[in-house]
Amino acid sequence: MGDDAGRFFSELFFTSFVEPMKATLSTATASRTEPHSLEHWSDEDLLLQYRATGRRDLFAELVHRYERELYSYLRRYLGSVEAAEDAFQAVFLQVHLKCQQFDSQRRVRPWLYAIATNQAIDAQRSGKRHQAVSLDRPVRLRSADEGRGLTELMVSDEPDPAHQAAEDERDRLLGKALDTLSEPMRAVVQLVYYQGLLYREAAEVLSIPVGTVRSRLHTAIAKLAEFWNCHHPDLD
Repeated sequence: MGDDAGRFFSELFFTSFVEPMKATLSTATASRTEPHSLEHWSDEDLLLQYRATGRRDLFAELVHRYERELYSYLRRYLGSVEAAEDAFQAVFLQVHLKCQQFDSQRRVRPWLYAIATNQAIDAQRSGKRHQAVSLDRPVRLRSADEGRGLTELMVSDEPDPAHQAAEDERDRLLGKALDTLSEPMRAVVQLVYYQGLLYREAAEVLSIPVGTVRSRLHTAIAKLAEFWNCHHPDLD
């Protein structure tokens, strides 16, 4: 399927299938009183029941849970709002088409990220502009033990608005530093640091051993610190 045809079917799928059900879901959520409403379902139960029944509200709930973080991931990966929107729609089209292939022993989150990563790679190969990292402030890791040195390097906790200009400059320079990393190291940084995936989840997404995730992240941190200290020693 060509790029234009793929985009057409992704947009058609969202317009005719996902968006109407998201609106219905939003209305229904406000009036939920039953103890087993969809918000209490696991991601795995949502996908497996959608696969079995075809209920659109189950699919819409899954989209609702992941639309913000997956879109953010794709926007950083591709460096373009338009490319990220196209890729995001393609991700959930693939979820719809491939839900029968989902292994019930797996977790949904890394499976979704694997699909999203493949869609981003396809978008890059089709000639869309690539920029590894945006200037948006990243989210913190779930565990303070994973990538703590990178967190300390990348994030300023100063709440005072007077520091905003310095923080913006920090983010700009950080983007330049991340651009010096190889694609495999950038991918690990994006998944583990920005998206907060655990090492084992990132390993599953990238189809590499957990030890490789750890070593790539360790190397990335060292290279970022070296770049930072060499080029910008005056920025704390």
